[in-house]
Amino acid sequence: MQPLLPVRRIGEHPLAPMPRDVWPATLAPVRQLLDDGLQLGAVTVLVGDNGVGKSTLVEGLALAYGLNAEGGTVNARHQTRRSESVLGDHLQLERGAGASKRGFFLRAETMHGLFTYLESIGDVAAYHERSHGESFIDVVISRSSVRGLWLLDEPESALSLQGCLALIGLLRDLVERGSQVVLSTHSPILAAMPGADLYEVGEWGIRACAYDDLDLVRNWRAFLDAPDRYLRHLD
Repeated sequence: MQPLLPVRRIGEHPLAPMPRDVWPATLAPVRQLLDDGLQLGAVTVLVGDNGVGKSTLVEGLALAYGLNAEGGTVNARHQTRRSESVLGDHLQLERGAGASKRGFFLRAETMHGLFTYLESIGDVAAYHERSHGESFIDVVISRSSVRGLWLLDEPESALSLQGCLALIGLLRDLVERGSQVVLSTHSPILAAMPGADLYEVGEWGIRACAYDDLDLVRNWRAFLDAPDRYLRHLD
């Protein structure tokens, strides 16, 4: 039996096409998403270098779903500085019939503002009094009752190796209880999340990729095997 996924597919909205010469449609992954769409499974992981469009894709999905651009649930409305693209206005989501419409969005670059907002509405977790990583894990735990679409943008920026493993455990539990997860990452640990559909994002667009074939994984393995080969070029 197919799971009831909050979002089964993302594509360009037929009534709101996006000009391909306008950013972010000038990015190959965004253009491919608009042209061909993208199927989503229970867990989808996007990996790729800085600036290729991973966060733009996740942000666009969040906005099209009705989530706040700076993080939180569909009810969050806080904003510190508007910086999101217009991609979300041009996306159409194919939702699972009868699936949850709830969700939660976590993005590394706006976590401070999200913590401040949560405290302002009565959350007593005192996120600012803990380390970045501890607060990140705490907010996932405190919102684990949200069954729906979970979006995470580069969460490893807050986490140690053990923190990444803890996050995988929490996300696995969410999926087992019926949630759907989409995350972008530079972490080979998070990319190893069991059951994930892996996509490599780059100047070629978006391509499905096995874990061992990801540039991310091969580069980290090569560096850890012989870091001097990389560090000597810094002199």
